[in-house]
Amino acid sequence: MKTQYYTATSLDGFIASKDHSLQWLFDLGDPEEATFEAFFKNIGALAMGSHTFEWLMQNHVRPGTPEEQPWPYELPVWIFSSRKLTLPEGARIGLVDGDVRMAHREMVEAAGEKNLWIVGGGELVGQFFDAALLDEIIVQVAPALLGEGMPLLPRKTRAAQMTLADSRPLGAGFVELRYDMSY
Repeated sequence: MKTQYYTATSLDGFIASKDHSLQWLFDLGDPEEATFEAFFKNIGALAMGSHTFEWLMQNHVRPGTPEEQPWPYELPVWIFSSRKLTLPEGARIGLVDGDVRMAHREMVEAAGEKNLWIVGGGELVGQFFDAALLDEIIVQVAPALLGEGMPLLPRKTRAAQMTLADSRPLGAGFVELRYDMSY
């Protein structure tokens, strides 16, 4: 079982624009040979930041609109937020306001033998990193420059804390990097 951060970043290190949008990434299209399907088969639970949750609600679920879609995950999801959020009906979502270490135990138990995915939110990933709970970073570097936005990981790290486990090109312009973490 691993706690994994799987995401995409612009070449200059941003996972979302300044207004927390992921539209820049979708404008590039899916990279050929994407690894998401294989990655997701091994996921048993998800941790998500509130900005990612709100973006999903506004841009995918779109409640109360003619384009409304169901919540995209059947797996249990923990949303980390200090704010009150309106949750979609029937979704397996828990709200967490506090230390990631306490919730991590519960998430690992729910995931069983599968992995835990930290979905978006560099700040949330930073909290898992600070608590020495992040096992692997899988990042797809996209051929885009945002200039500003939400950083991939807003923490200072020592190079010795990350070991490059794999790298490979994905279609025209994307590169996937896998790092194992050590503390």
